[in-house]
Amino acid sequence: MAVSATKESKVTKSKTKLKHSKERYLQWFEIMYRVRKFEEKTLLAYSQQKVRGFCHVYIGQEAIAGALLTAITPEDKVVTAYRQHGVALARGLDSRSCMAELFGKETGCVRGKGGSMHFFSKEHNYFGGNGIVGAQIPIGTGIAFAEKYRDTKNLCVTMFGDGAARQGALHESFNMAMTWNLPVLYICENNLYAMGTSVKRTSNVEDLYKLGLSYEMPSEPVDGMDPEEVHEAISRAVEHIRSGKGPYYLEIKTYRYRGHSVSDPAKYRTKEELEKYKSLDPVELYESKILDNKIASKKELEEIKNQILAEVDDAYEFADASDFPLGSELYEDNYVQKDYPFIMD
Repeated sequence: MAVSATKESKVTKSKTKLKHSKERYLQWFEIMYRVRKFEEKTLLAYSQQKVRGFCHVYIGQEAIAGALLTAITPEDKVVTAYRQHGVALARGLDSRSCMAELFGKETGCVRGKGGSMHFFSKEHNYFGGNGIVGAQIPIGTGIAFAEKYRDTKNLCVTMFGDGAARQGALHESFNMAMTWNLPVLYICENNLYAMGTSVKRTSNVEDLYKLGLSYEMPSEPVDGMDPEEVHEAISRAVEHIRSGKGPYYLEIKTYRYRGHSVSDPAKYRTKEELEKYKSLDPVELYESKILDNKIASKKELEEIKNQILAEVDDAYEFADASDFPLGSELYEDNYVQKDYPFIMD
């Protein structure tokens, strides 16, 4: 099993034996760096009151987004919680439409109607971004049921945080998924804190992967600060699911460097703890790994960085220049079943 994020990440070991191609390592770095810079720009925009309402950034958890893209197919479905900008970008949504959605503009991925917590893209098989804690767990389970019903080879990656692991909907979903042998990969992004309470203060079960064992669901912990570790764990799970063996559950141990939301000062944790985890920064450590192992040159990485910085700046300018949706569009894109009883004309 993979090591806990509380231990020294394997990324810190230089001159390691390389298991993947140069292209794959650079792909992971590019995704992580894009997510980091996008989120930093989001925080700037929030401070300028261009982004309003609730906003939960993904800084510190980028390795999970990076690895997710390379371990599943474009046809697989993904559903996650409200800390979701990074997963959306990794899934293929472009920086412009994501930033515009944060700004509440009509050029956003859901035309300015979703905001930070509710990205969506049918084209990318990305089903959000869900604001209600734990609500996406039965949604993802239902999507997996649909894939099985249609007899596809696709699966649904259903992601949630450690806080949502306390919801009853998780247990109901786990039970149904195992009973019906559904093609679903459950991923708990355990960043140690829910809204402001640590895992150890909410349950005597601190190793959340053990929740799956009571349903005889294959479950394991993963070092979430290393995209290579995450990629390999997800790949094992995906192989299990596609072979028809049913659900799989990964507790990916990670850490968020910012508060629960932008308005959270995060005073419930110590500066020493924060600095400890910053020493495991997935973006910085992976850049060092690439350079130490001569996977790519510093010049190559600088070219990737400069391209992403320009991309994020462009996304900001695009969002800022875009128009807000018209008030008349309030009733557009809403589902109504006209023959449903009690619907009045």
